[in-house]
Amino acid sequence: MAPTLADPFHDSSALREFVINQGNGVKGLSELGLAALPKQYIQPLEERTCMTNIVPQESIPIIDMSNWKDPQVAKSICDAASEWGFFQIVNHDVPIDVLENVKDATYKFFRLPAEVKNKYSKEHSCSNNVRFGTSFTPQAEKALEWKDYLSLFYVSEEESSALWPSVCREQVLDYMKKSEVVIKQLLQVLMKGLNVDEIDGTKESLLMGSMRTNLNYYPKCPNPELTVGVGRHSDVSTLTILLQDEIGGLFVRENEGDNWIHVPPIKDSLVINVGDALQILSNGRYRSVEHRVVANGSNNRISVPIFVNPRPTDMIGPLLELIASGEKPIYKQVLYLDYVKHFFRKAHDGKKTVGFAEL
Repeated sequence: MAPTLADPFHDSSALREFVINQGNGVKGLSELGLAALPKQYIQPLEERTCMTNIVPQESIPIIDMSNWKDPQVAKSICDAASEWGFFQIVNHDVPIDVLENVKDATYKFFRLPAEVKNKYSKEHSCSNNVRFGTSFTPQAEKALEWKDYLSLFYVSEEESSALWPSVCREQVLDYMKKSEVVIKQLLQVLMKGLNVDEIDGTKESLLMGSMRTNLNYYPKCPNPELTVGVGRHSDVSTLTILLQDEIGGLFVRENEGDNWIHVPPIKDSLVINVGDALQILSNGRYRSVEHRVVANGSNNRISVPIFVNPRPTDMIGPLLELIASGEKPIYKQVLYLDYVKHFFRKAHDGKKTVGFAEL
């Protein structure tokens, strides 16, 4: 039952009950038509997006993948990964109808009744590999983030068929499968840029041995300037492949200082970013970069990232080829599962996670 509207969520336990325990999420809050943002979502001043820190004329690189083997294209990919940590790709090999279908499926999932979505929450899901949630790590956050999500960790076709929500299962599987071609192209180019010419089975497992797809939903927000959709962080992945809708709201930190660059939606493009795992494996040659998502006062927004990761049981550290060629390692070997657990046990805090692996 929705609380009364006078001061509905003054009590944090009432908010937790409505948003988390009942499975309404921030989508449910948004649909109540609240006049003001509940205080639990008000971010400290330093975490809000200050529009004076936005650099309007800057843009992350946009790379045409139609001739991805061309040395100039390969160079632009490696340069983007080392200088920016982010780039957009157009004319890639993922069919456009696959992208449209997974966007539609994302809306369909979030339109389901709260009690249906809640079956996939931490408390009720029959597997850790399928998780409906809200914010990032509510139990560790001083201020909550204005986002709901469904996280789907891929283990096998059989498990996905049995456990993933039927309303989005086929579309997400298709998106993941069709994206593999592009993921392998990008990794081949990026490894060549490190003078690693062959990706054998062991190396492929280390780079892309596990995958997780999130369906993210950012509903309309009262007082969007007081909160965030996602706080400052870098991803823990090798690469992240992001499909965003036409609304916009993703910002990337500029190389130096405290300025931020908007990543404008380009129809049928995919946004690629380097994750911490690739920064560590490349011994810092490729950079994972802080990014954030702003809340929106007039539109609902969705995005669908695929996180391409090492396997949880893999040790990650600078690639042996780099150390053999005389590079001094700046990271130690760490168990990837430990690294990921460290990331998820705290609130978003910029680039601090990578310190876990520094020598």
